[in-house]
Amino acid sequence: MKLSAEIKAFQKRLGYEFKDPELLVRALTHGSVSSATRPDNQRLEFLGDRVLGLVMATALLEADKKASEGQLAPRFNALVRKEACADVARQIDLGEVLKLGRSEMLSGGRRKQALLGDAMEAVIAAIYRDTGFEAAGDVILALWGDRIHNVEADARDAKTALQEWAQARGQKPPSYVEVRRSGPDHAPVFTIAARLQDGTEAQATAGSKRQAEQAAAKALLERLG
Repeated sequence: MKLSAEIKAFQKRLGYEFKDPELLVRALTHGSVSSATRPDNQRLEFLGDRVLGLVMATALLEADKKASEGQLAPRFNALVRKEACADVARQIDLGEVLKLGRSEMLSGGRRKQALLGDAMEAVIAAIYRDTGFEAAGDVILALWGDRIHNVEADARDAKTALQEWAQARGQKPPSYVEVRRSGPDHAPVFTIAARLQDGTEAQATAGSKRQAEQAAAKALLERLG
């Protein structure tokens, strides 16, 4: 299978060259452009999520041999959540090589957090299917890099932290308001405002309400200092 110059360049950014390039092409194929003869990346995404989880769980155990399960769980969640996968995808410009339908391209699909996170997991699974667990683990550890050792700062749930901030100051729990919804029905984009009792707020946009709420809470915490 002959690969485009763009996908060849992506392999270099990824740090891995596929023996079976069709696996990579499938990992980059979104459902909006799939067909009976051109499968999308959903099954690979399912597998990649599990491969990523095992690699990260092992890495965290090795990084802190004294940490309890209660300490490890939020660190793990911070490293494998969709936001983290999307951040890594942006780091290697994965969005530039995503294969999308016209509607997704017009709605900014190459920048959507959910699509980027899903595709990153699919690429991980493609590496696993291409060469095996060790190769997939090596790529994951290289791409996630210092995130593993610096995860403590990102491990705390932003919504919980914001609620604790408000309660400590005698305020009611923050509210989360949907400001705007855009994009097609199969891939909506939400803008959410995290709002305190005194009216202070911050907004964030993401591919799911949960992600947007977390991002808005984090933005508000940063604003509050």
